[in-house]
Amino acid sequence: MIHPEDIQAIGSEIAIRWSDGTEDFFPMECLRAFSPSAETAGERDLLGHRIGGDDRTEYPGVRVTAWQTVGGYALAFAFSDGHRTGIYSYQYLKEIAAALGRNS
Repeated sequence: MIHPEDIQAIGSEIAIRWSDGTEDFFPMECLRAFSPSAETAGERDLLGHRIGGDDRTEYPGVRVTAWQTVGGYALAFAFSDGHRTGIYSYQYLKEIAAALGRNS
């Protein structure tokens, strides 16, 4: 399984160099918009209906203020708007990078 070897904040992006030698670049505002937390993404009931969540798709000016490793499988980011509950698995981060077309 891949894991981050280096993580840096460069301007308004988070750059991650992975153990397989690839690099991905994430605009901080996009990381906030893609937060997998229940606060942002909502939760699903037994029938699959979304409950709660934030319908916003843009977070202009929001920056990553800190990050930490969660176990050996994910990163947790803290954002300038106070949000800090999303846990981004390494696989999810790779999916975000692919969706943004920001991967190498």
